[in-house]
Amino acid sequence: MADLPTLIGETDIQQRVGELADEINEAYADTDLLVLVGVLKGSFMFLSDLAKRLRVPHRVEFIAVSSYGDRESEEHTGAVRLIMDVRHDLAGADVLIVEDIVDTGHTIVYLKELLQARHPKSLRLCTLLHKPDRTEADVEIEYLGFTIPDVWVVGFGLDYAERHRTLPYVAELPPDQR
Repeated sequence: MADLPTLIGETDIQQRVGELADEINEAYADTDLLVLVGVLKGSFMFLSDLAKRLRVPHRVEFIAVSSYGDRESEEHTGAVRLIMDVRHDLAGADVLIVEDIVDTGHTIVYLKELLQARHPKSLRLCTLLHKPDRTEADVEIEYLGFTIPDVWVVGFGLDYAERHRTLPYVAELPPDQR
């Protein structure tokens, strides 16, 4: 595997994850239970590092969705379908969606509507990355790691055709490697 241009280094990621955990700990200081809903597969590294730093009572759930279209060609219709649902009831719980990246925003809109219908006490979003230049949907991000330009990124959970997901940093994937 060729070296990929680093967009966000491992040290910067870990520092920002710690800052986000501090913000979340403060915001949810009075909660009985915070439910972290990790969006698979991309959020797993971010969710793991974030959860280890939380001091508020919390549990982890996972959800998996799929966007219609050919991800590798960046052609999306905006339609999203549920692949795997959370396993426990969210009614009355403080829920924090943990996502790897907000791109068009269609996935987050779908997830927020789906989870809001389960009557959580609160529903917020924490994402490692946001590409505002690609965002088409109105998405409120309460906890944001980094804003990035409109480039294809891999690493720290993000992949291209299931490759590069476990890099400890976020890298730009050049067009000739897609």
